[in-house]
Amino acid sequence: MKTNTIITIGREFGSAGREIGYKVAEAFGIKLYDKEMLARAAKESGICEEIFETHDEKPTNSFLYSLVMDTYSMGYSGNTYTDMPINHKVFLAQFDAIKKIADEGPCILVGRCADYALESYKNVVSVFIHADMNARIRRIARIYDLTDAKAKDLIIKTDKKRSSYYNYYTNKKWSDAESYELCLTSSELGIEGTAKAIIDYVRLKESIGNDERHI
Repeated sequence: MKTNTIITIGREFGSAGREIGYKVAEAFGIKLYDKEMLARAAKESGICEEIFETHDEKPTNSFLYSLVMDTYSMGYSGNTYTDMPINHKVFLAQFDAIKKIADEGPCILVGRCADYALESYKNVVSVFIHADMNARIRRIARIYDLTDAKAKDLIIKTDKKRSSYYNYYTNKKWSDAESYELCLTSSELGIEGTAKAIIDYVRLKESIGNDERHI
């Protein structure tokens, strides 16, 4: 099953967004990028990968922190980003890497404002995956061997970081329906069902074609 579509997936923590993405990627025979985006951005920017992992979907507004971290970004001195705080350098390097990955062909990109980076691309479907809090607590508690209380705390903190990162770097609101083309609830559809919904949506959109999609 071939596709010409690039799919971006935003997700609440514990909604199984990445697992769903892998099922969609397998169905279409395309690659999924998650942490791989960080490695790609690090390689192409010259900033060490640990810096990307430190800043991964975590906005840092502290100027002092940025100055301290900037001492570790060796290798970027010849770049136009030189005078920027390190958190901005990291975002822009990742932004560039996302575009280069998309230019290589259909793929799935998880998180990291990929939908915003690719908003000028015609062949992108942006998806956001929600799930009921109780379902997310059960999933995270099981995966990380946590109590329900600790799982809930981790979910709230992680979602807050993702939301702050997305809202800080884009002109949209994280998890709001208006920010995405397709929003799905994995606790209602299940992992397989949510993946199928994305696959069916992409197939339908491609079958309709560009000329017939104007309302």
